[in-house]
Amino acid sequence: MGRIFLAIAAVIAAFILLGPLVGFLFDLVKWGLIIGAVAFGVMLLAKRGSRT
Repeated sequence: MGRIFLAIAAVIAAFILLGPLVGFLFDLVKWGLIIGAVAFGVMLLAKRGSRT
């Protein structure tokens, strides 16, 4: 019985620790996409401006 409670506690602790880590990874991906989109827009504007 004690092993079952220990396993349940380990699973709950893993979810508690994994939650912020997954959130942080998604936050990094979000900021990477935003910075990439801004850089792509600047690149397009620079190409359009140099064409004239």
